[in-house]
Amino acid sequence: MSNPSLLILPGDGIGPEVMTEVVKIIDWFGAKRGITFDVSTDLVGGAAYDKHGVPLHDDTMAKAQEADAVLLGAVGGPAYDNLDFSVKPERGLLRLRKEMDLFANLRPAQCFDALADFSSLKKDIVAGLDIMIVRELTSGVYFGEPRGIFKEGNERVGINTQRYTESEIDRIARAAFELARKRGNKVCSMEKANVMESGILWREVVQKVHDEDYADVELSHMYADNGAMQLVRAPKQFDVIVTDNLFGDILSDCAAMLTGSLGMLPSASLGAPMANGRPKAMYEPVHGSAPDITGQGKANPIACILSFAMALRYSFDMGDEATRVEKAVEKVLADGLRTADLLGNEGETPISTTEMGDAIVIALDASL
Repeated sequence: MSNPSLLILPGDGIGPEVMTEVVKIIDWFGAKRGITFDVSTDLVGGAAYDKHGVPLHDDTMAKAQEADAVLLGAVGGPAYDNLDFSVKPERGLLRLRKEMDLFANLRPAQCFDALADFSSLKKDIVAGLDIMIVRELTSGVYFGEPRGIFKEGNERVGINTQRYTESEIDRIARAAFELARKRGNKVCSMEKANVMESGILWREVVQKVHDEDYADVELSHMYADNGAMQLVRAPKQFDVIVTDNLFGDILSDCAAMLTGSLGMLPSASLGAPMANGRPKAMYEPVHGSAPDITGQGKANPIACILSFAMALRYSFDMGDEATRVEKAVEKVLADGLRTADLLGNEGETPISTTEMGDAIVIALDASL
């Protein structure tokens, strides 16, 4: 049997810095657990534009299609702000999602006990929080046609189209229900059926899928604006939230801050199974390229490391090893080690990106 393959795309900004720490974890599994991966590295985003003039080279896209999983750092930065929209770094990321058909984006929001005081919300509201947002990722307003900026009479108009088919809603609903069965067996579907026809269709299809195949799972519906309010009022009422591309983008970032820092949040983007049974998959931290701290050793690598843990769980069926990584992160935080984004009190001293990665490796050693 050949080793599972990983394509690493560090990207821009702090992407390469946090990915260096993930590689330490990958190497640890090879050295200490006998779990080895065939790892290759390539360019995406601004780094790809600098070399190839496009944010994702066709050869890199082909590699991503063949890999068992893709690990991505971050894309973008001020150096690319004035590029044409078609070659901005983010277009490389969107191309990966679209051409790999990664329709299900999983964004967990978990509050580690050691960080409960760091959230902007009261401790009793966020302590023990463990929710999952399932965001539809390859359709909706980010991809719908027509789109663009057009001339109408004497002024310009910007158009983006919210569009969903029944089959697109059906498959993301099934992904959410399947995930809920392995968690708290509860799904809340969020849309805007009160003002959007796409929301009406969304609600109807999700309900139909539930009634026909997932009646054992508790289902509720909520308008997305109310959902945003409920996330900051009583987030622990939720288990799995399923929603569309636009609302999922907004709600998942809102949920991220319940945990204290974007630097803590991983994500998985999954598609249909390949011939070997593994899903097409890309894993990436929720945070961006953070150009303001690039190269300063301040970046928090935990989100990227936890993204690799999600790869262990969802791509390689290594749930116990994923839990091992998560518990190592939890131990480091419980020991009081913090990167700069996690400092709550004046006078505390942060550790560097490299030191955080090293500390997690030490905690993994202690787990053996």
